[in-house]
Amino acid sequence: MKKRLIALIVFAGAFQFASAQVKVAFVDSETIIGQLPEAQTVKKQLEDLQKQYVDTVTTKETEIKTKADAFKAKYEDAQKQIEAGKLTADQIKALESELGIMQEEVTRLDQELALYKQGIQKNLLDIQAELFKPVREKITRAIESLAKEMKYNIVLDKASDALIYGDKDIDITFKVLDKLK
Repeated sequence: MKKRLIALIVFAGAFQFASAQVKVAFVDSETIIGQLPEAQTVKKQLEDLQKQYVDTVTTKETEIKTKADAFKAKYEDAQKQIEAGKLTADQIKALESELGIMQEEVTRLDQELALYKQGIQKNLLDIQAELFKPVREKITRAIESLAKEMKYNIVLDKASDALIYGDKDIDITFKVLDKLK
C-alpha cells in the first residue's frame, strides 16, 4: 500500500511539471472518527461487548483457579497420607486416578479458556470492522465530496501512516468534520 502511495505521489509530482498544478491534501481520519457521534456509539457498543467477554473470562479464570487449588490441596493431603503410611496400595491407586482426573480437568479448562480468548479477539475485531464500516464509508464520501469541491487531486490519510510530511495548510480534517456536521 505504501509503495503504491509513494508511486502515486512521485507520479503526481512528475505530472505537476508536465501540466497543471496537482493539489494534495491530507486528513487525520482518527481525529474525525473521534469526534463523530456515530463513532462514539460504536465505541460504546464495543466497550459493552468487551466488558461482557471480560466478565466471562474472569468467571472462567476463577473456576480454573478454584479447581487448581482443590487439586493442589488434594495432592498435598495425599502426599502427607502416603508419607505417614496411612493408605493401602489400592487407596493410593484410587487417589492417583482421582488426582489424574482433577489435573486433566484443570488442563482442559485452561486450554478451553485460551481458545475462548483467541475467539474473543477475532470476534471483537470482526465486529469492530463491521460496526465501523458505515462510519468509514460516510467519512470517505465526505472526503471525496470535499476534495472535488476544493479541486484536490490527492487526499492522504495521516492515520494510515501513508503520510510522510503534511503541511498544516493542506490539512482538511476539520473541514471534513464541518461537512459531516
